[in-house]
Amino acid sequence: MVSLSLLGAYAWHATQVPFPLLKLALFKVRTFRVSVVGGFITRLGIGGLPFLLPLMYQVGMGMPAWQSGLLMMPAALGAMGMKLVAGRLLKQFGYRHVLTINTVRIGITIGLFSLVDIGTPVWVIVLPGLAQGLFKSLQFSSINTMAYADVDAADSSMASTIASSMQQMSMSFGLAFGTLVVGWCLGDMAQSDRIAVMHALDHAFLTMAGLTVLSSLTFWSLQPGDGASVSQGEDGPRLRQAAADKAEGGALAV
Repeated sequence: MVSLSLLGAYAWHATQVPFPLLKLALFKVRTFRVSVVGGFITRLGIGGLPFLLPLMYQVGMGMPAWQSGLLMMPAALGAMGMKLVAGRLLKQFGYRHVLTINTVRIGITIGLFSLVDIGTPVWVIVLPGLAQGLFKSLQFSSINTMAYADVDAADSSMASTIASSMQQMSMSFGLAFGTLVVGWCLGDMAQSDRIAVMHALDHAFLTMAGLTVLSSLTFWSLQPGDGASVSQGEDGPRLRQAAADKAEGGALAV
């Protein structure tokens, strides 16, 4: 309650001074608001994976630390590979389409880890890890670039401060959320019980997958031309205006 009260007090204060420390008026910009808020919720589901996956590999499956570390590499390789084509995908399909569908894909790949058990072959574990890296890289590239699509140059530094802070907070909250779910599901059972640990992790992965899939709804408020100034280069403003004119024409027709 104290923290919420302080946040409310600052929100009021920011409207009373000409140069606030954090310019909350930036949240009136649709692309910035959706990027920050939608990205925050999405990262809640993703943020726990760097902790939960090694926990599953080492405690649940009994793997040595070096093997657990190697199993984290496919995600990194997928992320690097996606950087080569992320711009083309955004240019062809747009931010709204990419973010909505890709968020669901991330949730599905998180849920696939709940199917892993003690006897699962290593090559089967590698596949969702690789897919996770691909989709997560596309998600972060999309969110991070869209945040500045419609922000004025004078406010870019302020926007960067808010977006970066929210990113760090969401990853921390995601880690804490995943840990709490595992702890709650494990209950009074011994942490040395590998079956119990795997069962608790299954629930954690499914919970985080569901949260990630639901976060895709936040990107539905985007318009087809949003972010085009970034993804389409010089044609972006023209395409965004065309999309706005089309939407306005449809409204008048109704």
